[in-house]
Amino acid sequence: MVEVVLADYGNAAHAAALVDLLDAYARDPAGGGTPLEAGVLAGLPAALAARPQAFSVLAYDGQTPVGLVNCIEGFSTFACKPLVNVHDVVVLHSHRGRRIAQRMLARVEQEARARGACKLTLEVLSGNAPALRSYEREGFAGYQLDPAFGRAVFLQKKLL
Repeated sequence: MVEVVLADYGNAAHAAALVDLLDAYARDPAGGGTPLEAGVLAGLPAALAARPQAFSVLAYDGQTPVGLVNCIEGFSTFACKPLVNVHDVVVLHSHRGRRIAQRMLARVEQEARARGACKLTLEVLSGNAPALRSYEREGFAGYQLDPAFGRAVFLQKKLL
């Protein structure tokens, strides 16, 4: 039975699970195919703990961590309410196809509602069809404000 829990960044087992799962995702082609730097691995749990707008959800199969979702609270000016951005979704290859991501996203939604969030957001690579289908099954969809202006597009500008 897989258990889904809200991570405690101060808990050594949760912190280790978080960095191990995120590094596994980073090494996967869908995550960029490059391991995380040692400084990121060492500092991430404390950096997240220092941000009250951050929270993570972990999935365990017995004592083995098998899934992770990292979230960062933002703010919707149009709704004048918080929103929650689902930043990372990780399920180990050995446990895919078991609806673990869906269970973790349900726990994220529960936490987002408790924080008064008006919506969840996430980005997914267009070529990651299994993830895209999974998110769509959970109610995520692209959006537009006025069809004449088209659909929203996620962009980035790296500063480091």
